[in-house]
Amino acid sequence: MRKLLLLFPILGMLVSCTPKPMAGGGLMGVSNSKVKETVPYGMVWIKPGAFMMGPNDQDAFWSYKGQSKMVSVDAFWMDQTEITNAQYRQFVVWVRDSITRKLLASANPEKWTMRRDTSHLNWERPIPWNRSWTKASGEEDPVKDSLWNCLKDYNNHFEILDYQYKWLDIEQAAKECNKFDRSLGRYPSNSYALVDDYYMDNGTIKIRTKRISPIHSMNDFYMTKIINAYPDRLAFVSDFTYSYNDPTTKYFILNAYDRYPVVGVTWEQANAFCAWRTNYVNRKSGYVGQDYRLPTEAEFEWAARGGKQQAMYPWGSPYIRDAKGCFLANFKPMRGNYRADGAVRTAQVASYPPNGYGLYDMAGNVSEWTESAYLPVSANEMSDLNPSFTYNAKASDPDILKRKIIKGGSWKDVAAYLQCGARSFEYQNVSRSYIGFRCVKSTNLRRITKTNY
Repeated sequence: MRKLLLLFPILGMLVSCTPKPMAGGGLMGVSNSKVKETVPYGMVWIKPGAFMMGPNDQDAFWSYKGQSKMVSVDAFWMDQTEITNAQYRQFVVWVRDSITRKLLASANPEKWTMRRDTSHLNWERPIPWNRSWTKASGEEDPVKDSLWNCLKDYNNHFEILDYQYKWLDIEQAAKECNKFDRSLGRYPSNSYALVDDYYMDNGTIKIRTKRISPIHSMNDFYMTKIINAYPDRLAFVSDFTYSYNDPTTKYFILNAYDRYPVVGVTWEQANAFCAWRTNYVNRKSGYVGQDYRLPTEAEFEWAARGGKQQAMYPWGSPYIRDAKGCFLANFKPMRGNYRADGAVRTAQVASYPPNGYGLYDMAGNVSEWTESAYLPVSANEMSDLNPSFTYNAKASDPDILKRKIIKGGSWKDVAAYLQCGARSFEYQNVSRSYIGFRCVKSTNLRRITKTNY
């Protein structure tokens, strides 16, 4: 009883401290319950800051573009490791299952779509892979039966795994001529957008670039993209001629390589993965957050330095070995003794010590795609606030506009490419056996709502 008497005054104080709505129409604010930020699974929070972007005390490539500049970067979340084969395989399998469910829904919509909304597929019902197409769908169709068998054996029939998604071309939307005129309540008469429209024609991906003018809404800046999701299994073979790399054709398939970084993916496939991951997480969590995307060059370099301003390498030391003489990354040491660092080609992610932010393999193992387009200019030509030159090249653009910056160096590179300030490029539609990627997610909040996806 005495404890209850002591509890009443405390409850009274709590009640009295609870804010009450202001009288007279005071502004209380409106919370958007559908838009929240959560702690993304498998990611590390990278604090905001400023640093000297570019080479350190030496430019390994002796070029005029190697200049340093003080830049500021916002906070963001970043994958702790490169995207692995197992993680990317989840994307590939989802694409396979999505195509399969669409086939089943066309034959039996009541069973394979959500009853409250027939446009949404029913992902709760398991796919009966052990049955034939006739038994699973209830109809006979030789064409669909053939496709059904191909989907079962998707590793040998990767050509059918096409993923379609939409992305917003912010660069076009932000042009001066495309700014919404609020005094007139419409877009200017000279507003326009060049939109890549991907579509399927007899099983072949076709592309057409349309000009939309004038702009009617933000929806006009959305591009439709269709990309084959499967990685290039012959990347190791085609990258190194007169070299026996045939066993690596099973690199993406075998479970032994689940924890190895995915390779053989183009910049376009990496962006498709980011779009899929965004939609997948939003659907699972039930609300919309920041999009997953590739890091900018500045974000990657800031994260790679691990909080050490003038770090030549992510581990902070100007040397590539630790005090015991062990190599600190997977690269090409000792004039080509690939095995000296512990791995002949790629290594399992997180095999080497993390940097100051807890990120693994920010140098070595595989080079990584960034969002930034490549131009042979220094950081001085860009803004000093979240600098990045971004351009998603159209299919009709010349190859010089399709170059994207890769960072970090790889298992086949010498130590100079492992430096935090080093940069190189590859074409956005080209896949390599030494290029992978990881995702980032913008945020300024370190402590935010936790969730389970």
